[in-house]
Amino acid sequence: MTDRDATSSPDSTDSRLPEGRLLLLTDVDSTLIRNEVIDLLADEAGCGTEVADVTARAMAGELDFEQSLRARVRLLAGLDVAALGRADARVTYTSGAAELMSALRAAGHATAIVSGGFTHFTDRFRRELGIDHAYANELEIVDGRLTGQVVGEVVGPGTKARLVRELAAAEGVPMSRTVAVGDGANDSEMVAAAALGVAFCAKPALRAVADVVIDEPDLRHVLPLLGL
Repeated sequence: MTDRDATSSPDSTDSRLPEGRLLLLTDVDSTLIRNEVIDLLADEAGCGTEVADVTARAMAGELDFEQSLRARVRLLAGLDVAALGRADARVTYTSGAAELMSALRAAGHATAIVSGGFTHFTDRFRRELGIDHAYANELEIVDGRLTGQVVGEVVGPGTKARLVRELAAAEGVPMSRTVAVGDGANDSEMVAAAALGVAFCAKPALRAVADVVIDEPDLRHVLPLLGL
């Protein structure tokens, strides 16, 4: 079910979780950052409009995520690896992203980013924000160019939900103290699996299963929910 708008009291500390160490997992594209990195790469490949349309439909839950991701990545075949750096330079963190991760780290809580995007980007976010764990898809690169394929398992909805349980066990955090934040339909299983699921500037499909809805694009609004 949905709960009250969490942005109504952003300065309070109204924790909705049992006391103790927490595990917070967050999606990346349109959550931790304001961009969709595959759309940035598609702009570099000259197929931005086509890919952005598929991305929007996938995030709304109209398309199977894995099939739509593989179809979009195929359109990037032949793109020079230097395009990753150019796309990287266009990424903008969501307001409050650094503050959220800093507060969690200072309080001794565990953090993870779980993305349907790509490791080239999430590895940097993990380093810059001091995040404990990062999971994303790996783009296959041969002779300095993208092949249009991903390496290994696609990080999709089921993977995200599984990682809530696996990372909680690895960190020694009870499931009752897990938090998941996302924006798209592909985050629904992750948000439902966590004890506290947060829909952040989210699509209707995710809002329907979240415990809390935040409509203001500032991740600092998550902090009161954690007692921080």
